[in-house]
Amino acid sequence: MTPIVALVALILDALLGWPDALYRRIGHPVTWLGRVISALEARWNRGRHRFAKGAAASLCAIALAAGIGAALQSLLGLWIAGVLAWPLVAGRSLHDHLRAVAVPLRAGDLPAARKATAMIVGRDVSQADTPALARASIESLAENASDGVIAPLFWAALAGLPGIAAYKAINTLDSMIGHRNDRYEQFGKFAARLDDAANWIPARLTAILFALAAGANRAKAWRTARRDARAHRSPNAGWPEASMAGALDIRLSGPRVYGTRIADEPWLNAGAPDPTAADIDRALALYRRAVILCGLTLLPLVLLT
Repeated sequence: MTPIVALVALILDALLGWPDALYRRIGHPVTWLGRVISALEARWNRGRHRFAKGAAASLCAIALAAGIGAALQSLLGLWIAGVLAWPLVAGRSLHDHLRAVAVPLRAGDLPAARKATAMIVGRDVSQADTPALARASIESLAENASDGVIAPLFWAALAGLPGIAAYKAINTLDSMIGHRNDRYEQFGKFAARLDDAANWIPARLTAILFALAAGANRAKAWRTARRDARAHRSPNAGWPEASMAGALDIRLSGPRVYGTRIADEPWLNAGAPDPTAADIDRALALYRRAVILCGLTLLPLVLLT
């Protein structure tokens, strides 16, 4: 009955998020994982055989997270495991971060919108105009809907608390060491490839959920995902982003700035108009409907298992 773990976590996250008071008191499980990963990286990311060392470090972090999750689930049962899985779903937080962009952007306050957007994307938005800020935030919503919501719920439904804990370890490893630079190219390669594998099914499920939630645009959303997703630099992120673009009839991706480098990315749903501030609200509405659909899908799984 591990789908109950996913459903309980989803409901608690939707109702409560991760309260600031709780964060100030005990932090967050992802930050705890981050400390473990930082310690392993500092000790092992040196000398020769960095790929093997990175793979060993990744497996240690994943085994630790999954082992603790399995022990707690066995000891406390599935309902409490769902409560413990609650902070590993980031649906409410993602929604709040996007609203923090939408509100100042609607008011024409570009400095505040740029500051809020910089909190959720890695690209340089210091000179971004309204369409660029709207694109960046909607792309972040689409990608993180998969990585931060649907993927954790998928692995929780499949394997309970150890499943979602292992997934969050993989995802945190990728965000910390899965970078293509001199320091992490070899050490983080295993983690990056593992993250791609762990997100392969959830990314496509997210695209399907966006399409189902798109109403009259559902066929266009799925058609856009199938046509454009593979043009994306990521094997997974293109699916939810392209589906979102088709659902809202806007274009996403395209050229963007990372530090001093301009990444000439292809457009998703090319030929459609640029998004506006109002499209962020439409994207959030689509996201809410998709998450509700996910919950409704989990419910019969809970009742039947």
